[in-house]
Amino acid sequence: MAQLAQFDVRIRVGRESDAELIHRGLKLIAAHLSLEDKVTATVEDIRRHGFGTRPAFATLIAEVSGQFAGLCLYFDSFSTWSGRRGAYIQDLVVNPQFRGLGVGETLMRAAIARIWSEGGRYVRLSVDASNTGAHRFYEKMGLEWCQEERIYALRGDAFACLASPS
Repeated sequence: MAQLAQFDVRIRVGRESDAELIHRGLKLIAAHLSLEDKVTATVEDIRRHGFGTRPAFATLIAEVSGQFAGLCLYFDSFSTWSGRRGAYIQDLVVNPQFRGLGVGETLMRAAIARIWSEGGRYVRLSVDASNTGAHRFYEKMGLEWCQEERIYALRGDAFACLASPS
């Protein structure tokens, strides 16, 4: 198998002009999990919320020989218990043609270095329960599964109901 060092890999910060590329990367994750129908975000949503005066997230984009190889999308977080800044990695995806070359690890290392340089001291993420390849990848990178925590979510009509005045 080829190694990443044989290729011209470049990690760069995502720009507003990358909104379509970022959206395509997110759809790659959904396709990998056979959950394409779950992606309701549009390119315009990515553009509106990821850039401007108050961006909701940051993105690092990997390119190999000028081709889109993957992305890491994350946002700021804060631990009230440790009193430290950190980040939550929402999405990490590698274009299928570049999987197995170390692009994911390169993206993770670049994201963690950037988070560190901005004062972050931890990273958190969640992984789809059925994505065993991702579980192995993150464990190999040194991330630990937090058995003492569970993720709860409130979306759609249930969210709107609780947001409405009683």
